[in-house]
Amino acid sequence: MTGWLGDWVNLLLRWTHFIAGVAWIGSSFYFIWLDRALTKPDHEKPGVEGDLWMVHSGGFYQVEKRRPGPGEVPAVLHWFKWEAMLTWITGISLLVLIYYLSGAYLLDPGVSRIGRGPAIALGIGLLVFGWVIYDALWRSPLANRQAVASAVSLALLAAVTVLLCRLLSGRAAFMHIGSLLGTIMVANVWMRILPAQHHMLAATRAGRPADFTLGERAKQRSVHNSYMTFPLLFIMLSNHFPATYASPVNWFVLLLLCVAGASVRHAMIGRGSSSRWALVPAALALAGAMFFSSPKGAGAAARAPTAPTDSVPSFHAVRAVIVQRCQPCHSQYQSDRTLGPAPGGVTFDTPESIARLAERIRVRAVETRTMPLANKTGMTEEERALLARWISGGAPLR
Repeated sequence: MTGWLGDWVNLLLRWTHFIAGVAWIGSSFYFIWLDRALTKPDHEKPGVEGDLWMVHSGGFYQVEKRRPGPGEVPAVLHWFKWEAMLTWITGISLLVLIYYLSGAYLLDPGVSRIGRGPAIALGIGLLVFGWVIYDALWRSPLANRQAVASAVSLALLAAVTVLLCRLLSGRAAFMHIGSLLGTIMVANVWMRILPAQHHMLAATRAGRPADFTLGERAKQRSVHNSYMTFPLLFIMLSNHFPATYASPVNWFVLLLLCVAGASVRHAMIGRGSSSRWALVPAALALAGAMFFSSPKGAGAAARAPTAPTDSVPSFHAVRAVIVQRCQPCHSQYQSDRTLGPAPGGVTFDTPESIARLAERIRVRAVETRTMPLANKTGMTEEERALLARWISGGAPLR
């Protein structure tokens, strides 16, 4: 019953996190695009900076960007804020549930250099002090030199990425970088963007001219959020692609993918065709990430001739390894239900299922070494080599 309930909590948190994230990111990108697409009205209107006609779902819409004068407060004003908060709350809940409470994904035994307690403290401290340092930097005089402040921000992100990839498991390091970016984005919304909007609205309601420079500074944070969005979305998906976080230079792979995501954002939302140059560094960074995440020996293994029949291990020996190292989790009759029913729906209960999943075994257990998870069942290098010889020999059931 406890395992069943835990699975549903996990599912509902992920579902809510995804839905809230779609709503938040969609509205954020829409407004940034809208600012770029607005045109000056054909007939000048007091307080209107630009407008745009759009068509959607069989209807026509006219959107105006205004600077309301004193006392010009609409009766109904919609705020875009709860989407961001709900995304963050569900994301942090998943971080606690999957990485802090279970502990299965947080550290890599034999590689990670700290214990579980210090790792959790490091993760929580990163979220708190990461925002404080970022916010202090962009509120300092250095923020007036955006190129310099951006370079400092990227250098700090790179340093944190290297540190986490050295201390935590690759998967946990990626997720903590994502949590850091998400925390900064939400704090930007609630602590910088919304307060600026409240100040302008309060001045307008009081019959005073609003200070629209507050809005310009808030917009800067919104632009920052848009550049963090694509890297964050990759990190949300990264746990399904172990080659990225299992690479010996996983920190470099993550940074390259962040560059690729931010560059694509620039090309998508930048002004006109002049921003298309950003697709070049995006393509180069993506190609670099693919190259550096390739498992060692993968190419050689693909070119290697099939192993001689007499050197291929027997299926009996292979199944003994699978039963001892993989079936505690990947079976209909699990002895370890820490991660819920057969993760990924993968089971090794029959010889046919083992042979059918031989390629997956090769990638996860031999090349990337991301299975068993955190090597919790203690698969040895000799056992991985045995699986590799069996698979290269055609994965025979004899």
